Amino acid sequence: MEMESVTEFPHTHMDRRPRKRPRLGWDVTQLPPQAQVGMFYSQEIWNVTSVASTAKAPSDCASTITTSSSVVLNGGFARNGSPPWREDDKDGHYMFELGDNLTSRYKIQSKMGEGTFGQVLECWDRERKEMVAIKIVRGIKKYHEAAMIEIEMLQQLGKHDKGGNRCVQIRNWFDYRNHVCIVFEKLGPSLYDFLRNNNYRSFPIDLVRDIGRQLLECVAFMHDLRLIHTDLKPENILLVSPECVKVPDYKGTSRFPKGSSYFKRLPKSSAIKVIDFGSTTYERQDQSYIVSTRHYRAPEVILGLGWSYPCDIWSVGCILVELCTGEALFQTHENLEHLAMMERVLGPLHQHMLKRVDRHAEKYVRSGRLDWPDGAASRESMRAVLKLPRLQNLIMQHVDHSAGDLIHLLQGLLRYDPIDRLTAREALRHPFFSGDKFRR
Repeated sequence: MEMESVTEFPHTHMDRRPRKRPRLGWDVTQLPPQAQVGMFYSQEIWNVTSVASTAKAPSDCASTITTSSSVVLNGGFARNGSPPWREDDKDGHYMFELGDNLTSRYKIQSKMGEGTFGQVLECWDRERKEMVAIKIVRGIKKYHEAAMIEIEMLQQLGKHDKGGNRCVQIRNWFDYRNHVCIVFEKLGPSLYDFLRNNNYRSFPIDLVRDIGRQLLECVAFMHDLRLIHTDLKPENILLVSPECVKVPDYKGTSRFPKGSSYFKRLPKSSAIKVIDFGSTTYERQDQSYIVSTRHYRAPEVILGLGWSYPCDIWSVGCILVELCTGEALFQTHENLEHLAMMERVLGPLHQHMLKRVDRHAEKYVRSGRLDWPDGAASRESMRAVLKLPRLQNLIMQHVDHSAGDLIHLLQGLLRYDPIDRLTAREALRHPFFSGDKFRR
């Protein structure tokens, strides 16, 4: 399968500073109730429980809908009929109103998020009598082509996913008014959204262990199929259930200002699923273009050395650190600073890698070493690097028990040389995962 179209996508959104940062992916904001792209109706992540728990069919039989747009929503078309034709916005996003139908089968209930690809809407499936999430891709050729690639990947994963290996399930797909629409099972919040709404409080070690195990099971499953995700990050890992519980947060009291909550929320279930296979690719020899969101990008990608399965493993290591600490490990948007942060946390980069950098990365190297701090862009950049602790010290600040096993695992996941990095199967056999499973 030809994958060149993937390289056409802009990567600027991958390089934003993390924490406290905008969401890397869907851009969630509050917008007024009017007919436009990006409608939200005060959907807080912690209120999703009420939607999931009630999960009942919306009333299609009501003569009116109690909103300011009721005349438009009931403007003369049948309850299962098509809404009036609306032009896409200037960026190719589908324009809709709450209550619109997407074919006669699906009814739009709310907007869940949006990103470079398009929008994700919560819809009622009249056939299966359940809520689903529908990804509506922008009506632009390159996004249409990428969506078809994602559908192929999802179908390939679904075909082999007999044991439920933590990948989101595609239910259906169709083309509607020049927009590819992909129907997914409706899941809970992403790990990033959960952390953000929890004031970036870290997860307990047992929860990190269980999420890490499931994530590596998914990665191992994909790698067995010769597939590389290339964009693993907390935004692309969803909790299956939106339900959460409150527990005392004794550690957090010193990290947050006076008056902040002494409780933190934890997922009621640790079950997760990986989403967003739009950048997934088959393993090939000539993979040298930029992949992965900045903060989870492996050193071989930055240095232009080519990449393969190990780039996913590096991302997993960064994610596990973030779950343990509540903060992204490498909070940067610039290549040299990023590499300097790696050296600060993990030790010097290997000389044999620095000698083989491509022409775009040559400027980061001088005399066989990283050109740091001489090449630093600013004093602020130098301070951002110098404040970082070594990996083992960082983990021990947040983990009371199992710290040794976790540090050893992370050192294997975050090895500079991709040849030496643990595989997903090897990581799953690590002693860190031999403990009892968390709530599932």
